Amino acid sequence: MNSRERVLTTFDHQEPDRIPFDLGSVQVTGIHEIAYRNLRRVLGLPETAVPLCDTIQQLAAVEDDVVERLGIDLRGLYPLNSHNWDIVEEDGGDNWVYRDEWGITHHRPKDGGLYYGIAQVPLPTLSITANDIAHHPWPDMGATWRVDGLREQAQQYRAAGYAVVLKDAFAGIFEFAQRVVGMENLLMMMSMEAKAAGLLFDKMLALKVDYWQTALTELGDVVDVVTYADDYGTQISQLISPAMFRKQIKPRVAQLFALQAKLAPHAKRFFHSDGNIRPLIPDFIEMGVDILNPVQGTAVGMEPAELKRQYGQDLIFWGGGVDTQGVLPSGTPQEVKDDVRRNIEALAPGGGYIFNTVHNIQADVPPENILAMWEALQEYGAY
Repeated sequence: MNSRERVLTTFDHQEPDRIPFDLGSVQVTGIHEIAYRNLRRVLGLPETAVPLCDTIQQLAAVEDDVVERLGIDLRGLYPLNSHNWDIVEEDGGDNWVYRDEWGITHHRPKDGGLYYGIAQVPLPTLSITANDIAHHPWPDMGATWRVDGLREQAQQYRAAGYAVVLKDAFAGIFEFAQRVVGMENLLMMMSMEAKAAGLLFDKMLALKVDYWQTALTELGDVVDVVTYADDYGTQISQLISPAMFRKQIKPRVAQLFALQAKLAPHAKRFFHSDGNIRPLIPDFIEMGVDILNPVQGTAVGMEPAELKRQYGQDLIFWGGGVDTQGVLPSGTPQEVKDDVRRNIEALAPGGGYIFNTVHNIQADVPPENILAMWEALQEYGAY
């Protein structure tokens, strides 16, 4: 059974020979370049000029020798976008400064800065207008150059036996609207100026439709997974009420997923949201979500065994393999292995599970703990 066969079997809610393993096929299942360099070292692999697949998050593009050594089953296609293309870092005194194609200004501290954060949004307003939207210089998300070369890359991955994941070109409708006007402004707008918020959400949807129309016209027949990432959860509850989500966000995302299903009917739809999203999971299923990531088991209401029991027949779970906030960076190798075992026992039975961490492996994770995670997957991940 090769990697793609293994993944497709688990997508069918059947048990393959072992649990499929992902590291870095998406920008939410990856590894910080510092942790990646340390991992290469303990694996006995040569030092390299580590390529980045996401400069904002400083995520490593996982190289072929690591893929082969760890038995990674999925490979990602990364379109050109503001996280990996035309990045010019300027000297801003205490910070490195980058202004992207959306007009968003990002800062990364020179002293110990591990990734970029947003310092200035392009349209800081409490009530966006149709005129604001019409005159803002939005990037061309439907440009064919964004996916140049990805078909050949996908065909090479397929020929080598991997499952292929096509990444979205920018964050979800709700999350990216925050990056355009500011999080506080957007939440106030959704509460007090819903019509104005709707104008912005409609623009985000139109830009996503442009991208996916281009990308899937070119790649729809050679990819196994398409992705969407939009964070709605906190550790305890949700950023917006379920009622607000259902009225303002859900219909637009459902429209986008319908387009993906039309253009790539055989590809599974991967949906990422951190935190407690338990009340929204039935809505995700109604929208056409096939895969839920990252399964943040430490958040309220997100107990892996309960999620598997209630939704395992409807959803593929991707992630949740080990707690990346506490256990993976701070636990002992044995504590890491114990956490992996518990999560596998909860999520893996009957198939429908891809192993990955709860979001990206950060810079402070000891390489010994990453190896302990992988060793536990080898020990407990066979069916």
